[in-house]
Amino acid sequence: MTDPNADLTADFIEATRSSYDAIAPAYSAEHPDGLGDGPVETGLLTAFAELVRTAADEPQVADVGSGPGYVTARLNALGLQAFGIDLSPHMVALAREAHPRLRFQVGSMTALDVPDATLAGVIALYSTIHVPDAELPGVLAEFHRVLRPGGYVLLAFQASEGEHIHMAERYGQDISLDYYFRTPAEVATYLTEAGLSVYAQARIERQGQQKWGRAFTLAHKPPTAG
Repeated sequence: MTDPNADLTADFIEATRSSYDAIAPAYSAEHPDGLGDGPVETGLLTAFAELVRTAADEPQVADVGSGPGYVTARLNALGLQAFGIDLSPHMVALAREAHPRLRFQVGSMTALDVPDATLAGVIALYSTIHVPDAELPGVLAEFHRVLRPGGYVLLAFQASEGEHIHMAERYGQDISLDYYFRTPAEVATYLTEAGLSVYAQARIERQGQQKWGRAFTLAHKPPTAG
């Protein structure tokens, strides 16, 4: 349900954290592997992994907004040194329980606890959707900062033009969670302005009962000159 009176920026980090803490068990039970066996999603993840492995001898990747950890696990199975970062401590605890051999940490994509130019890849599947437009440039600047020259970023998001949805209840829990949907062209512009070069884009139209199509944008940090 759309709430035109919702504050689009204030305290969005804490609101997102507390909301996912509240729904973490139910969300993780419903989405133990949200990618499923979709050939497009699987193919894009495999392509991302291959590009990252080619670009770096030590293909370390941050899964930002890692949730239950299934994407982090898939990336490791594809030969990457992936670790998860999520706002929700409860979600991180569930990811650690489900994938005890992998590393998960609590953190915000607005200020990643990662040194400059150390990652070969950043992946954020359906997590930047909770970031207001005014805050998205700072998030993408963080992705640019932590990437090595030549490193890749893969974003996935619901594709819709200028749509903002506020949810006050999910899984029977009171929450305050905002969703910001964007077109692939808009996301490409944000990435370009952050100094990242768009490499490829893909869009999956609505399937079955889905309300929105989904989009994937792959970009990279240009290698240093010379």
